Amino acid sequence: SIFLNSLGNALTVSLNLGSALWTAAAVNIAKITPISLSAMLFISGFIVIIVNLVILKKVNVKRILGNLIFMTPFSILVGIFATELVKLGIHSLNLPVRIFLDCLGVVLIAIAISLYQRINWMLHPVDDLMQIIRFKYFKGSSTIAQLITFTPPIVAIIISVIVSHHIYAINVGTIFALLCQGPIVGIADKVVFPSLKQRNLD
Repeated sequence: SIFLNSLGNALTVSLNLGSALWTAAAVNIAKITPISLSAMLFISGFIVIIVNLVILKKVNVKRILGNLIFMTPFSILVGIFATELVKLGIHSLNLPVRIFLDCLGVVLIAIAISLYQRINWMLHPVDDLMQIIRFKYFKGSSTIAQLITFTPPIVAIIISVIVSHHIYAINVGTIFALLCQGPIVGIADKVVFPSLKQRNLD
């Protein structure tokens, strides 16, 4: 799941045709600060860990360690994969192929989220947040929960654009992620290793 998520995010970043919202926010903030993309992904994840603790109103050491363990290889792999994909010249492919690969990246992210949310042993903090509010407030609806968790990165992107007057990693893939990532998670729950069921929910 970490590999799929990292590769999916790297595809969207390297193609620059629109990333999933949290990654797009990290890219835009990294552009206006001296912080690298990998470091920004880690920092944003750490902030979300704190938000999750506030929502749950309890400290779960195992959960926090799982978040941190997930974030470390994820943040590093996104940076490595994105760099290598650019070196391979992925951005020079014709537009229809790049759009397809960008949307494929979003699909890979959604499948990865579905898998590790159901196993619920070690999650990215952002997807842990989605998992928490999905079952705590929205009766298991992945679509609504995903839209709600997209609000903070949208605000971050708006602020960074106001500061820099430029926008990065926002394009057709972002719209695809906004509209389809949540529903794809729900579909993957049923068709990708369907024997895996939601467990250890708060």
